[in-house]
Amino acid sequence: MRRRPGIGGLQTAAAARNQYRVLGENVAKLRTDLMKEQLATFRSQLEEFARKHKNDIRKNPSFRSQFHEMCAKVGVDPLASNKGFWAELLGIGDFYYELGVQIVEICLATRPLNGGLIDLQELCKLLRQKRKHDREAVSEDDCLRAISKLKTLGSGFEVISAGKKKLVRSVPTELNKDHNAILELAQAQGYVTVDEVEKQLSWTHGHAIDALDTLLDEGLVMVDDGHRDGKRRYWFPCVSSISSFGADG
Repeated sequence: MRRRPGIGGLQTAAAARNQYRVLGENVAKLRTDLMKEQLATFRSQLEEFARKHKNDIRKNPSFRSQFHEMCAKVGVDPLASNKGFWAELLGIGDFYYELGVQIVEICLATRPLNGGLIDLQELCKLLRQKRKHDREAVSEDDCLRAISKLKTLGSGFEVISAGKKKLVRSVPTELNKDHNAILELAQAQGYVTVDEVEKQLSWTHGHAIDALDTLLDEGLVMVDDGHRDGKRRYWFPCVSSISSFGADG
């Protein structure tokens, strides 16, 4: 019969476990301290890089995007505040604040046409036209960053995906998967008909009408009844150029 360990053996085992635990805590602390030291070094190098290349960061959208990626890797957000080192050095907080204001203006101006849903590329195009006299070029990445800052303010702005397109929503409209499916289908021609929705999405007539009527009520669709085949076209300004509206015979 095996002998059970005595009190001394149990105390020795407990002491060993305690030593392992303390050792593990010390190793974890050393790793944490080392990581903090490395991050501090990276941030210092990032600041030096920003000083050296501040003109490129301000004027070159591609360079600016890469700089943001570098910042994200070391936990730095140059847009977190309009005050402090980054704002004073680069002024990019003010840059994105200005972009945000202009994006709001464009979305408000186009809302009667698109119902508050606009193609991201179209938004960037209108933004560049609005800023054509400014020296700083604007990229799609800049637009996305400015919109993300608007979103944190609880302004209702959000970027959503519909098929291959990114759409900017400036109204608190909730789009479900049926609406997204119709938006994706509309990207081929800029419009859909009830028959196309039924056929392509395998929906009943009632299902298609209900979804389209909801989008119509939200102001996201324009209807066109002036066609020889008698079929109503449901146009989506957010995925088509308005110049093409009515061009289809």
